[in-house]
Amino acid sequence: MRSPLRSLTLSALIGLINLFVISSVSAATADMLAAAIASPDRPAEDVAQDASRLPSEVLTFAGFQSGMAVFEMEAGGGYFTEILGRAVGMNGSVVMQNPPSFDSFVGEAYDARLGNNRLPTVRLSKSAFDALDAPDNSIDLVTWIMGPHELGFSPGGANLGDPAKTFSEIARILKPGGALLMIDHIAPAGSGVEVGGTLHRITEELATQLASAAGLSVAASSDMFKNAADPLTVGVFDPSIQGKTSKFTVLYRK
Repeated sequence: MRSPLRSLTLSALIGLINLFVISSVSAATADMLAAAIASPDRPAEDVAQDASRLPSEVLTFAGFQSGMAVFEMEAGGGYFTEILGRAVGMNGSVVMQNPPSFDSFVGEAYDARLGNNRLPTVRLSKSAFDALDAPDNSIDLVTWIMGPHELGFSPGGANLGDPAKTFSEIARILKPGGALLMIDHIAPAGSGVEVGGTLHRITEELATQLASAAGLSVAASSDMFKNAADPLTVGVFDPSIQGKTSKFTVLYRK
């Protein structure tokens, strides 16, 4: 019969081994993330945004690990794509997604980011938010940074995606236990999705309501981008607040 002391010792040993493995993975990821941010190949205009966009803090908060499959919704010109594409390592992958109607805004950025196979782990996807280009249960981390408000925006009359279906799509492509990171400009309390087309903002409450309805639950939140001086009632491109808006940062789990 195994003694309680022996069982405790084995359990403790297994726990220490697991802790060592987790710590080693985290350390390796931290090194890869730091190297990606410090890469001399990053465009100077990206580097100039680091102080305000806090890429290391954001991705650490999201639980990012090298080797992940990442789906970057509304990647825009690719600021985070550049970092993620390097930090996932050759065992990971990144989908750089934008709606087709965004070509007029960011079309030239695609060649700059992905031309000549400079980011071989990244795949471009031009798709609507409610028709995401990924198989079921295939993604570890979905990021949607400065974008959920677009559900209330129709550039050139083009609808970018039904809100409820969009979050159902996010839940569909996430692996069980996978995470959704959302960061966006905060709208006045009680605002509906339509303010996304005017102020280019959304409330955290509405974002969480949509995520919860799709089966995603809040795992963590952060005040890293909160700014009490933002009145929330002016558009994000207003010179008085541009680049200094108050933003919510929330991580959801499937």
